Amino acid sequence: MSVDKTRIAEQFIGAIPHSQALGMELTDIGDGTAEISMAYDERFIGDPDTGVIHGGAVSALMDTCCGAAAMSHPKNPGATATIDLRIDYMRPATPGQRIRAHAECYHITRTVAFVRARAMDDDDDRPVATATGTFTVEAK
Repeated sequence: MSVDKTRIAEQFIGAIPHSQALGMELTDIGDGTAEISMAYDERFIGDPDTGVIHGGAVSALMDTCCGAAAMSHPKNPGATATIDLRIDYMRPATPGQRIRAHAECYHITRTVAFVRARAMDDDDDRPVATATGTFTVEAK
């Protein structure tokens, strides 16, 4: 993980108020890839009977991770914004477990970055959610 990419990604995450509020932490950044995690927090429970984290928190985690992956792609000279993001929720995250999102920018044009992501708890074989999205590419 390069120091420059890490610093830029950490600044990106730190500049988003909801990312700070949700306690998101950058765990990995590469050329077009990112991983961000979020600890289980009772403040974000969507169903008090089950203790399951609200889907909105998972959505915010995946959106932020996808944006970081788009920004870290070598062909993206700068900032990004979400154009479109589709999230498929596969199952509830296990209460008490950290949620991790891993995103990959798999194609980029002059103006659009295409990204896919997975969110997982401790069970890597069964994703909590998957996502595909498009993000802006800043003009040079």
